[in-house]
Amino acid sequence: MRNPDVLIHELVVNKVFLTTLYVWLITQTLKVFIGFVREKKFNFRWFVGTGGMPSSHAALVSALTTLIGFAFGFDSGIFVVTLVFALIVIFDAQGVRRATGKQAEILNKMLEDIYWKHRIQEDRLKELLGHAPIEVLAGVVCGIVIAIILW
Repeated sequence: MRNPDVLIHELVVNKVFLTTLYVWLITQTLKVFIGFVREKKFNFRWFVGTGGMPSSHAALVSALTTLIGFAFGFDSGIFVVTLVFALIVIFDAQGVRRATGKQAEILNKMLEDIYWKHRIQEDRLKELLGHAPIEVLAGVVCGIVIAIILW
């Protein structure tokens, strides 16, 4: 059994891990900045929540895939595994989660109608779950570019 302190040290000096973490922090901060410019107000949920421009999910997996390619070669098995993982996350961020958000929006409208007509109080569902294709594309570009810059 390895010493946990050694494992933690190896993680915090791991260039792939740190760079991926920095990419996520940068894109989340960029998301807050863009939200602030659009809405003219600060909302901390933009930093920790889902949705928004750019997609930090897409940025994170794109950066990770790029960095694994640099570290282990673009012809390595681990790069292919990371690429497939990234494609699944990107598809999910744009497709499945966006559809779920649209369904939540429709259900919230239905609940609003029921509430006003029959006085039923229900919690609203979260509508901003997924990303528009442009948000995902922006996340992918941010992830790759920032990873290259920081590598």
